Amino acid sequence: MTKLALGTHPFLLGFEQLERLVERTAKSGNDGYPPYNIEQTSDQSYRITLAVAGFAEDDLAITVEDNSLVIRGRQSDDSEGRIFLHRGIAARQFQRSFVLADGVDVGEAIMENGLLHVDLSRAEPERIIQTINIKKG
Repeated sequence: MTKLALGTHPFLLGFEQLERLVERTAKSGNDGYPPYNIEQTSDQSYRITLAVAGFAEDDLAITVEDNSLVIRGRQSDDSEGRIFLHRGIAARQFQRSFVLADGVDVGEAIMENGLLHVDLSRAEPERIIQTINIKKG
């Protein structure tokens, strides 16, 4: 018996990149920092919320690269001249990636009480019926 890969099944025409997409999603940073929520706010919209306490708006960058939403954070080191008896709040950088489906657009980003909210929306898919004429060969 031959095992078919997901992207090579004969009924899944044009889905060759699906396996690569699953692999890319599995490889994205899973270190758990910063923690995040994903919520569905309506039938066609979503909100990603990241806990980014200690980061200012200028410390964060949001980009869309190859159908991925990438959120990066980098704090400047302001510890020069300060003496810490205990340093439990780490000023560490992060990168968090989310793979976006075709037709998902990134809306606005809002920073509120140490939480970064990024709104996403999906356009209603057009339902197109196309008739193909058969030519005599």
